[in-house]
Amino acid sequence: MNTLLFDPFNGAAGDMIIGSLLDLGADESLIRVAMRSVVGEPTIERVDRSGIRAVQVKAHAPVVHRTLDEVLDRVAGSDAPAPARDMARRVFLRIHRAEESIHGEGAHFHEVGADDAIADVVGACTALHSLGVDNVAVLPVALGRGFSVGAHGTFPIPAPATVAILAGSDLATVPGNEERELCTPTGAALLAEFSTVRPEDLGPAAIRAVGYGAGSRNPPGKPNVLRSMLLATEEHAAGDRVDILETNVDDVTGEALAYTIGRLMEEGARDASAIPVVMKKGRSGHLVRVVCRPDATDHLVGVMAAELGTLGIRCIPMVHRSVAKRTIERVTVTLRGRELAVDVKCGWCEGKITSFKAEYEQAAASARDLGVPLREVTGAVEAAARRLFIERGVLEP
Repeated sequence: MNTLLFDPFNGAAGDMIIGSLLDLGADESLIRVAMRSVVGEPTIERVDRSGIRAVQVKAHAPVVHRTLDEVLDRVAGSDAPAPARDMARRVFLRIHRAEESIHGEGAHFHEVGADDAIADVVGACTALHSLGVDNVAVLPVALGRGFSVGAHGTFPIPAPATVAILAGSDLATVPGNEERELCTPTGAALLAEFSTVRPEDLGPAAIRAVGYGAGSRNPPGKPNVLRSMLLATEEHAAGDRVDILETNVDDVTGEALAYTIGRLMEEGARDASAIPVVMKKGRSGHLVRVVCRPDATDHLVGVMAAELGTLGIRCIPMVHRSVAKRTIERVTVTLRGRELAVDVKCGWCEGKITSFKAEYEQAAASARDLGVPLREVTGAVEAAARRLFIERGVLEP
């Protein structure tokens, strides 16, 4: 199993995360396309940081601040792969929740809503997607100290948004010994979203590759870099920890259930479902079950309470979840005289593909564009995928 380990000994920012993943072998062309679609062509170059060669990424974005809806529209319209767009959306929802916890409802994004932050988030999510790792772990994040000046005036370091984001995650932190901001809100949100396992749960691992992402400053002494490592871990160690949230309802319409499930997924749930049950006195009802990362529990409990009107929600904490290796394969087919390229999600076990499925949003968009049934597109794509995987010897005939 491939595990990505971030070592933010000198903090983290969006550009540093992209740089470190590029140095590890992330697809530069894919990242350029994604970032270019948001703000323009980025600059990617190797620089020296206190004797360490690192990759520096510059988005060259104008100073424009946007609302949450504007940010999400730009993410949705980017040329990043669908899984990367979905992850970028969750990152900004995470930032927005932190901003609202500080400034109240309707809070503006300010620095983290600027176009360079949008490019960094989209680029970082695309970089992680291109590596196709099975798990991500994050060592303690250095924060920095002192004061800085931003859109809200002078504020303590770490920034209030950074603190709120990290407080809603299970990431460990250390103060750091520098009088400056080491971890930005964007860097904190990306690491919190990427993290799937705790470092102490990894077990023995071999280091296969190391990458360094450069920060914009080059102070003397400690290198201003983010280090990331690609580890080979035992397959039995794969997995993560999740919370399970449950509640029984018998007075909620089907439309409200469907809306709630959709909103829970948008707000960061790993899975959400409504299971028909017979309740006390023979009443028909539903068991609403949500699987989520522990750092999202409090927020999703609030969503369930608000949407369902339930007075009690059970939380089964820190359940171990086994996670199969997953990859995304791009498959090209010709249908009705048109060439289509659709991502196929694959599940692996012991070096073989055990399941695969066409990515729904891309297949649905192609079906609408061609004016054909969705099953015609998914059937053609999955048939082509089957032939391809058999030829590669990773799928049994």
